[in-house]
Amino acid sequence: MAFTEQQSRKLSSKLSPKYIKTRESNGTALAYIEGWYAVSEANRIFGYDAWDRETVSEKCVWSGKSAQYFACAYTAKVRISVRAGDIVITREGSGSGEAKGLTPGQAHDMSLKAAETDATKRALSTFGNPFGLALYDKEFAGVRGGHSFIDEPGHKTWDSWPLHCERGKVIETLPNDKAFADALSDQIRAAVSIEGLFGLWEHNVSMLVTLAQGDKTNGRSAAGLVTLLKSRAKELAGLAPESSAKQVGSEASEREKGAPCANSHETKIDKNGLWIGEPKRIRSKEHLKFVSKQPCLICGRKPSHAHHIRFAQPRALSSKVSDEFTVPLCAIHHDTLHRVGDEKAWWNKHSIDPLVVAAGLWAAHSVSSN
Repeated sequence: MAFTEQQSRKLSSKLSPKYIKTRESNGTALAYIEGWYAVSEANRIFGYDAWDRETVSEKCVWSGKSAQYFACAYTAKVRISVRAGDIVITREGSGSGEAKGLTPGQAHDMSLKAAETDATKRALSTFGNPFGLALYDKEFAGVRGGHSFIDEPGHKTWDSWPLHCERGKVIETLPNDKAFADALSDQIRAAVSIEGLFGLWEHNVSMLVTLAQGDKTNGRSAAGLVTLLKSRAKELAGLAPESSAKQVGSEASEREKGAPCANSHETKIDKNGLWIGEPKRIRSKEHLKFVSKQPCLICGRKPSHAHHIRFAQPRALSSKVSDEFTVPLCAIHHDTLHRVGDEKAWWNKHSIDPLVVAAGLWAAHSVSSN
């Protein structure tokens, strides 16, 4: 047998809908997985040192200029070689990519990378559902829950939302996003220790990111949960009296208006779950190193830069926002973002809420450091 029994089980398992993205093309909702996830699954199933990727060929099929931008399109063929026991399994895939940039170099680099990523995903998909093979089936039989994760073009829904306990075990499966948000809210309020609270957060943060990537109502729900997490962490640390649900809701409302938190003068607040920063700006070289080791949120490339989310805190002369408000971006996308005037619009264009991601990374690093 080429693959181990464990690898065969993983390759035949169904694809989790929480890793599926959708986009609209000519009025049709297209489902896909991101490049970073495909590479991550290859590392998980095959092993970091048991597979290779080789770009067999590449070709620039068009280049030109659009307004102040340079633009181009590439095609590429990629070969994937997997060492399974005494044999090497080889698969190939072709893909295309288009991009534009402020310089010809940026445009060509991003376009070629997009083509190679597309080709890599197509080559890996031949190994099974975890790499997106299930998405080529119109009934999505290889996806947990079937085709129900697609509701309308460009919008994702799930027929089940798993809620994990502080140790990572699924304790309940909810039917929709609202029920999940309500149940997680109850669990946060019921937490009896800081460790348990952060364990609960760590194991549910991926679904929270999914929640935040939904419509505007979901975005507010995710923001409210992060605010609630912060409030409960203060209570467990003995920094604030027990608050009722009404008090928590009032604090969240004031926060949205930009009003300072009642405890903003304290300096020993645990800031693992902050959604909107307080004036205090934390500096942590260890956390910046942790963030830079994560894959780029846009393309999955490593290594990354730790990008400080500029709108996370009020501006201060010659001071970046707190290090807790950082997310991983590759050099190309980091540079592109810093050339953009409206950072919020840039993130919205990519359907990513960076504040939720930053909060999850801060919580995950805090847990791993303890």
